[in-house]
This record gives sequence, C-alpha cells and structure tokens, in this order.
Amino acid sequence: MTDTFFASRSVPRHLVRGALGLPLMVAAFVLVPWWGPLALLLAVPAAVLLRGCPTCWALGLAQTCAVRDAARVPD
Repeated sequence: MTDTFFASRSVPRHLVRGALGLPLMVAAFVLVPWWGPLALLLAVPAAVLLRGCPTCWALGLAQTCAVRDAARVPD
C-alpha cells in the first residue's frame, strides 16, 4: 500500500493548493525588506496549504497521481 500522508482528494484540488501556497511562500520572504519579520507570517498559511514545504507539496502531487492511477487500473 502507498503512503498517502501528503496526497489530496484530487489532482485539481492539489494544484489549487499549490497555486495558492507557493506564491504565499515566495511573498513571505520577498516582502521581508519592506514589512520586516511581520512578512514571515505569510509562511504560516503557505505551510498549511502546502502541507509543509514545497518539496512536501511535490511529494503529495506524486502521491495523489499514484492513488488516482491505482484507482483506474484493476489489479
């Protein structure tokens, strides 16, 4: 059985989470010169959306695709 801790219910849902989380993560670090440490608070919702870091999100995308493909092909 495949570990699906980072997987989403569907690929489109996972892509939406990435489309929202990745820009928030980038903004958290890009805005530090103007907002100071307060900008790093943007990393919190980004981490929730990505379920960790961008690597965790990519792993979840692979898991979501694997679950989807396993559901299509009977053993």
